[in-house]
Amino acid sequence: MDIKVLGSGCCSCNSMDKEVREAVKELGLDAKVEYITDMGKVLSYGVMKTPALVIDGKVVVSGRKLSCDEVKKYLK
Repeated sequence: MDIKVLGSGCCSCNSMDKEVREAVKELGLDAKVEYITDMGKVLSYGVMKTPALVIDGKVVVSGRKLSCDEVKKYLK
């Protein structure tokens, strides 16, 4: 599983990255998590609001921070 957190580096985006990593750990997933703050790369996903969550190349959430439990729902 390939997971990307897209963000500007703000506290909400940093928090989302933390929640995603915690969810992956709690679920015991074999997943690569990457935090992308390069706005050119963020825009290449068509994301206009951050934070955003991308799972296996598909944007599943944009414009709001998720809790660990919410992230788990997307990862299952």
